[in-house]
Amino acid sequence: MLELRPTCEHCNKPLPPASTAARICSFECTFCHGCVEGVLQGVCPNCGGGFVPRPVRPAHDWKNGNFLGRYPATGKVTHKPVDALAHRELVGRLAAMAPHER
Repeated sequence: MLELRPTCEHCNKPLPPASTAARICSFECTFCHGCVEGVLQGVCPNCGGGFVPRPVRPAHDWKNGNFLGRYPATGKVTHKPVDALAHRELVGRLAAMAPHER
């Protein structure tokens, strides 16, 4: 089950459960769309993978109790701004590869 982390790991921008600006990698590292496109250049600084839009968990119980009220988002903030120099080096090694080839 996705944690639905509450903020961007880099800039700490709020990313509530219904946010369509949240992006995640396969390890659920969570960043805002602005940081993914601008700062990170589509490369996760933690694993080197790519990003996809984070799904939005339904706010209402439409079926079988599968909704935000029963499975709430985490309140744990993971704020660890990216080291720009180290990330530039990582992007330099990986930018030419498509995310599915990394």
